[in-house]
Amino acid sequence: MGLVVAAILMGGSLMMFFNLPGLLVVLGGTFAATSIAFPFDELKLIIPVSRRVFNDQRNEMLAIAQYLVKAMQVQKRDGPVALENIADDAPTQALRKGLMLIADGTNSNTIREILGTERKYMEEHHRVGQKIFNEMGKYAPAFGMVGTLIGLVQMMANMSDPDAIGPAMAVALLTTFYGAVFANLIFIPMVSKLDRRIGIEVVQIQLAIVGLDSINRGDSSAILKEKLKAFMSDSDDEADLSGKAPAPEQKAA
Repeated sequence: MGLVVAAILMGGSLMMFFNLPGLLVVLGGTFAATSIAFPFDELKLIIPVSRRVFNDQRNEMLAIAQYLVKAMQVQKRDGPVALENIADDAPTQALRKGLMLIADGTNSNTIREILGTERKYMEEHHRVGQKIFNEMGKYAPAFGMVGTLIGLVQMMANMSDPDAIGPAMAVALLTTFYGAVFANLIFIPMVSKLDRRIGIEVVQIQLAIVGLDSINRGDSSAILKEKLKAFMSDSDDEADLSGKAPAPEQKAA
């Protein structure tokens, strides 16, 4: 976006590329078509799914692995019930839920089934957002062409009035520009980012399942760390998974 703005400023004023009718045609048309293509319950997912696109993904796997090691230390020191006191500090919802289940005495197979369902729901949730942004990436250039046709018709209808030709031509050209920019700089890249994000979160849940299963079975810390290292990237492979166990919070009676 910065490069586009810089290219505009090199050739003139930024306001030359602002046209309210063109924006209304492209954005209004894109959102209107999307609202027809998808039910309202799915459209409500746009905002939360959009947040996932811009979340910082760095060191998430490492944070989950380190927390699992700390959780094992708490479990060995104070027993499974103590995990309930530290569950709120878990870096992911799946891990938080898994710790609560262990604290309640749930067996490993049941925890695996519950978190597997959680993974499936998360993936379907994000896939819906993917489909929405993918369709918006198709609609934006199409409505850019609609705006171009509107501008050309207005221009042709007012050929006798030179003052009307300029604004009509601006609508004609800028709507195509808006459609291309919104599709190729926002909507389509978001589809690709969501696809990557889905893959990362699926692996994160699988990491949580493996770690929670190890904690529930009573494995040693060394065994847990070896299992977790299989999920680490090259940059995280040498990272320290050890750490002091978090002190359990005392819950009010």
